[in-house]
Amino acid sequence: MRPIIFALAVVLFSAAANAQPSKTFDMYIVDTEGGHAVLFVSPTGETLLEDAGNPGGRDTDRIMEVIKAAGVKQIDHMIITHYHVDHVGGLEDLASRIEIKHYIDHGATVEQPEQVRGFQEKYAALYSKVKHTVAKPGDKIPLGPVDVTVVTSGKQVIKKPLPGGGIPNPACAEFKVRDDSDTQAENMESVGAVYTFGKYRSVDLGDFTYNLEEKLMCPVNPIGHVSLFLTSHHGINQSNSPALVHGLAPEVAIMHNSSRKGGALTTMNALWSSPGLQDLWQLHWAYSAGLEFNTPGLFIANLEDPATAAGVISGAIPAGFGGVGGGRGGRGASGAPAAPGGFGGGPGGASGGGRGGPAGGRGGSGAGRGGAAAGGHTGQAFYIKVSASADGSFTVTNTRNNFSKTYHQTTIR
Repeated sequence: MRPIIFALAVVLFSAAANAQPSKTFDMYIVDTEGGHAVLFVSPTGETLLEDAGNPGGRDTDRIMEVIKAAGVKQIDHMIITHYHVDHVGGLEDLASRIEIKHYIDHGATVEQPEQVRGFQEKYAALYSKVKHTVAKPGDKIPLGPVDVTVVTSGKQVIKKPLPGGGIPNPACAEFKVRDDSDTQAENMESVGAVYTFGKYRSVDLGDFTYNLEEKLMCPVNPIGHVSLFLTSHHGINQSNSPALVHGLAPEVAIMHNSSRKGGALTTMNALWSSPGLQDLWQLHWAYSAGLEFNTPGLFIANLEDPATAAGVISGAIPAGFGGVGGGRGGRGASGAPAAPGGFGGGPGGASGGGRGGPAGGRGGSGAGRGGAAAGGHTGQAFYIKVSASADGSFTVTNTRNNFSKTYHQTTIR
């Protein structure tokens, strides 16, 4: 009798073990106040960090908090998308706090003077001690079971379609080349990558620019549709054309903006009109997007203090934007009504983590462009986490209010 019971127990234990959900591919979008820092952790523990935010220690502290929360002990791969201060300003400090084993970039800077004085020399000293790769479109970056493919680098774009790509892009028909004479050259050089885990796919193109988006996406889209799109260039109006956004047709978009950098009306229009978009998540409530275009508060990680937000909405405080007619109505989460004006704490949410008023924000015009220097609040900052499964489902979490939403539609067909 005992052998039968033992055998049955083994079968039940095996079934229970097989029923356990597999580990997820995790993505952490750090609040660097309109800078850029995104941590990727594969299901088997390999790590990749894109950019290091602004100088001054604040952003490095925030990145390290996320690294600790993720249980990460080293950075296996570090992508430097390009050499602007809001992307590389914190690198030297970060490298002194955690081991970085592999640096990836587009090659030497194409801008002089450098935004971070002496950066190229200091950076070369860092990568001379470890592995260093100048990325080319089509290159693969090893990240366990996650396929990481470089699709832009050094102003070049991928030619060979990815699985699920190589499809005509109808959004190209309306594309019009812009005057990009005020676009900084380093942005065009951005290293961008597609991350694929089973049926899940996300894309991050750094600060890749509007006119080059046509080169990448038209007339044929080499990437295909994606589960998640991290908005290019913080959501400002120098990127995020309909040819890119509508061609990718993401289920979810995340904007790594600050209150005064990003959320440009052209970007918001492209996002909200994108076919198949279920939700937009934002690191900050955006002045430029106003009442009509900001996503509901449940989906925003960092909020203005209530008095400042109320002043903007009432018109008592200039918002720095205009002509916001015909805005899209806010979306509710899981059937819930939209939060008024896209602000206000969600369930159990804080009301801004000690943010100051407009004087503490970043400079920038109504189009959503901001300066390069760090700004914004210095108190508690909240990040957005994405956990993806190989079946294509993924969960996005706002760490301010612990609101999560799971998306089940698969992307790669």
